[in-house]
This record gives sequence, structure tokens and C-alpha cells, in this order.
Amino acid sequence: MEGRRGEPGHVLVAPDKFKGSLTALKVAAGITAGLHSVLPGVKVVQLPVADGGDGTVDAAVAAGFKRVSVRATGPTGNPVHTSYARRGDLAVIELASICGLQRLPYGRKDPLRAGTFGLGDVVRAAAARGCRRVVLGIGGSASTDGGAGFLQALGARVLDARGSWVPRGGAALVGARSLDLTPLATALRGVSFVVASDVSNPLCGPNGAAAVYGPQKGASADDAALLDDALENWASLVASVTGADHRANPGAGAAGGVGFAALAAVGAQLRPGIEIVLELVGFADKLSGCRLVITGEGSLDEQTLAGKAPAGVAAATRSYQIPTVAVAGHNTLPLAALQRAGISQAYSLTDIEPDLARCIAEAGSLVERTAADVARDWLVDQPRAASMGHTPE
Repeated sequence: MEGRRGEPGHVLVAPDKFKGSLTALKVAAGITAGLHSVLPGVKVVQLPVADGGDGTVDAAVAAGFKRVSVRATGPTGNPVHTSYARRGDLAVIELASICGLQRLPYGRKDPLRAGTFGLGDVVRAAAARGCRRVVLGIGGSASTDGGAGFLQALGARVLDARGSWVPRGGAALVGARSLDLTPLATALRGVSFVVASDVSNPLCGPNGAAAVYGPQKGASADDAALLDDALENWASLVASVTGADHRANPGAGAAGGVGFAALAAVGAQLRPGIEIVLELVGFADKLSGCRLVITGEGSLDEQTLAGKAPAGVAAATRSYQIPTVAVAGHNTLPLAALQRAGISQAYSLTDIEPDLARCIAEAGSLVERTAADVARDWLVDQPRAASMGHTPE
């Protein structure tokens, strides 16, 4: 392909966030600045990406979607100001920015009572404004409520044995005895859903939402057991109403059971998050004439290989025979594993600054310095790549 080693040809910069340090937008800007410090004239196309978690709406907006502000319910009932991304009748909605861990007041986890009502608030608002296709990015959840809150916000009636409304939160689902989903048909008439998630866990059991992800949300062992019982009861109730049992479906346990609710009640399709995001931002269209792709995230590790953004970017680039390199805060993957994933080389900020606290504090400048190394290796004279047997074509 024209432009690999010299002009013309652009560099496509498509990183995810460095969690707790830099947004994907800032990572992309830092990489661009580093490249330009070595090659001021090189054309760079910035395309921040995400895998369905926090940053998904930002990635869509950076790619040309319109940001729509909305007020919604936070994970513990607190009101939040958030937004979704819109293009035509397509809405991109991100759970993390509505009722995810980052929205917990003062960061206090509430594993038994946190819920997903706010996700339904935003879906309802988007549908009322004419959106007929909805992408739900559900990473970063703060709750394990089986998606019940999400459905309640859309009109579902979840009642206990006395006919009273079941309170929000996963633990309360132990007492759920009746369910009416008919109001959803009105709220969601003509609306289709795709869920962006990389989680393959079922809803219940030792590999389910409560057992595996509950501790990350503050659940003790006893809390996780209670939540799992509640999810079993919820799944049985939903199955009795819909006529289909989705609790064992891969991905049903995503986002504390939002995957289950989306499958069972709104007929959603579940797909890998990075694949959906790359389609939304038009990644493939940016590869024509590209000489190098630079991706990255905060930590390159085994989870990366399971479908995180850098692996998804590399997989999408592979058939174009364009070299892909990664910039990361830290890397624990051997070169052979990276290359099997389609990443020719990884550059780590901790190689420059081993002190983790300083590395995080100075991440912006370190990204620029690291990107300058990438430029020298892959866009000028390639000494490091050649020594490792991966000289760019």
C-alpha cells in the first residue's frame, strides 16, 4: 500500500482511554503531538475508540455524532446530568456515564441497592425524540440488578407478593412475584437494540454476574450469595412472562444482568463492544492510504487479548496489511502474544518512568515522548523494529 514509509500516507491514531489517567481523546492528541515532534508534516487522523464502557459516547461524538444532553437517575437514585450520542435515528447510550461506578456519590459502592433505572431514563428520552436504533454500551456497571431498573424506567411493573412496587436494586428482587412488561411495547414501539459488551458470563451461578463481578462493586461473599438468589428469582419470573429463559445465555451476566434484561425483554442483539464502536466511528473507511495504525490503552494484559480495544483495532486492520503498534501505560504481554493478536510492537510508558504514581501523573507528556519513539522506529528509520524482525514494509 502506498505511503507506508514515506509520503503520501497518513497515520491512524485509534487508542482507548488510559483509565484513571487520560481520556482516549487526550491519548490521541498526545500521540499526535509526539509524532509531529519528529515529523512535523506527517498527516495524522485521530479516531479515539472505546469497547462499550466509559468513553463510548465521546468516541461517537469525536466521529461526528451529535451530543444530546439529558437528565437521568444515578445508580443510587441521585440525579445526574449525562448525554448520549445521536446520528439520524441512531442513538449511542453509555451506561457508565449514567449509572456506572463513576457515578456513585463520593465513590461509595452500594452493591445491594444500586440499580440501572437511569439507563432506562436515557433510552426512553432517546426513543421519545425519534431514535429507532439504539446501541447500548454497558461496561462499567455499578449494580447487580438484573437490568430490572432499566426495564422499570421503561414502564415495567415489578411487584412483590402484596402487589407493592419492588424497590430498586438487586437485593430487592428476592421478593419479586409479578411482572408486567406490556408498557414496554408502547415506550419502545419500532425501536431495535444492539448491546456492546465483551462479557460472556451467564446471569446466575458460580460464573454469573454476582459471583464474578459483585466483589468489584463492593459485594461481600454474603452479598454476592443474596444477589445470586435474587437474580435466580428474577430470571424465573421473566421466563414465566416471556416464555423463554435467557439466564444461561452467554453475556446475560453483563453489567450485573443488563445483558439478560436486554435479551429477554427488548430482543437485543449482543455483540463485542469494540466491533460495534469501530463500525460507528467508520474505522475501516480511514484505512485507505494508511501507513501505520497506532492504538493503545492503559494496560496491555490478558484482558486485552479477550477483546479489548487494541486487539479489536489490530484484528480490524490485519487484512489491510498495515502495521499496528500499541502505546500503553503498562504492558505485561510478551511480544509473541502481541504479534499473534496483530500488534507488531508495544511501547509502554513505564519503560520511561517506572514509578507508577509519577507515570500516571505525567502520562500526557510520557505519551508524547513514547509516540516520538514510534515515529522514529516506524516512520523514519525503523531501527528498533528492524532489530526485532518487524521492519515496516
